[in-house]
Amino acid sequence: MPPDRTLVLREMQSSDWSAVRRIYEAAIAGGNATFETNAPEWEAWDQSHRPDLRLVAVTVDKDPVIGWAAASPVSERCCYAGVIEHSVYVDTEHRGRGVGRRLLEALIAATEQTDVWTIQTGIFPENTASMALHEACGFRVVGRRERLGQLNGKWRDVMLLERRRT
Repeated sequence: MPPDRTLVLREMQSSDWSAVRRIYEAAIAGGNATFETNAPEWEAWDQSHRPDLRLVAVTVDKDPVIGWAAASPVSERCCYAGVIEHSVYVDTEHRGRGVGRRLLEALIAATEQTDVWTIQTGIFPENTASMALHEACGFRVVGRRERLGQLNGKWRDVMLLERRRT
């Protein structure tokens, strides 16, 4: 698929939060994106994500945010200082158009300019689109974490994927 020339990626701003949160809430409602059942308030989300690794996708005709990617440290321990966990979410109306791939590729490129040596993520195995996206962007499956947690009373497995700095 050729790149969408009308798509612009930029750093996420606090003013983007309502659109970012709306996209996140839609993914939560879908049931195959996260264990979370509610989107946090901006302050909590802001404190848990690295300011240098937050992106949004918008269109040149100034549509609201149609996708986002962000990363969090996996641990406070200094030995894991270069390991992050990331998220990529795309508005339901814009899925299948390469937005997620552009966001993930840009996030990967941004990590190459930082102290990050490993990017990891956990994906429900039923989320085949996300699995395919991550594998296409150089992530490998490390393993399957069986019955890792419950979502709406149902035990869920999570695939652990990682990408190492090249």
